[in-house]
Amino acid sequence: MDMTLYLRRGPTTLRKKRKFGKLLLLLIVAAGLMVLFPFRNIIYPEIYFDMNTSSQRSKEMAFAPFVSPSNYHQASEKRQHKCGLPKSCPIGTFAFNIRSGAANAIPPKICFNGQIILSSSLKNADDGLNIAVINARTGELIRTGTFNMWHGEVESLIQFLKAVEKDTLVLIATYDDGATKITDEARGLIAELGSASINKLKFRDNWVFAGGKGISGRSPFEKHIANNRTNNKYDNWPELLEMTGCFPQKMD
Repeated sequence: MDMTLYLRRGPTTLRKKRKFGKLLLLLIVAAGLMVLFPFRNIIYPEIYFDMNTSSQRSKEMAFAPFVSPSNYHQASEKRQHKCGLPKSCPIGTFAFNIRSGAANAIPPKICFNGQIILSSSLKNADDGLNIAVINARTGELIRTGTFNMWHGEVESLIQFLKAVEKDTLVLIATYDDGATKITDEARGLIAELGSASINKLKFRDNWVFAGGKGISGRSPFEKHIANNRTNNKYDNWPELLEMTGCFPQKMD
């Protein structure tokens, strides 16, 4: 009787030991996976990033668990090019973005070297010609001015332009009307900055320009669209103009 019981219980005991061994092995594997999980992007980068290719934001957030908040913020900023340009400007140039005003509702905006220097929020953009003068060597903003060419005085514009010194950059954007009261003298001063379109600027045309005092020839940074009620986007005003580029820095 005892032998029979022993023989019957023997295999049962072995099966229990085997089950316990399998369970222990599974627990060890699970613990190992939990330890390795935070480092999955290091061990299997191609698999990890394939799961996060749906958007640029997803790729950026993939780094979030592995860097400090300040470093992550800096890493995100490096992916953003100055003034919204699609590519970074080469060394020795300044990035810029100029937008004319949309009809008489949305004022113009000028961004230079990653900083907004003229906009409605800065309270230095208004009807007429909006101008920013910048040091061509350092990229520092010297001054801005806005000149109403519908009911303002053109003399203030002329004095502003005459005060522009050599080796400075000049960025201009229109809003509403930038031409009604402009004179040949004012047009000539702007042409000396490298503008080819200033002489044909008319009532409510949209125009953006980037040039400089002492520039040789015509600036490649200029856009102009005529006010034509047949083709206008905003009834009495043409569509908004936007121009981006990399302006060469003045070297000593």
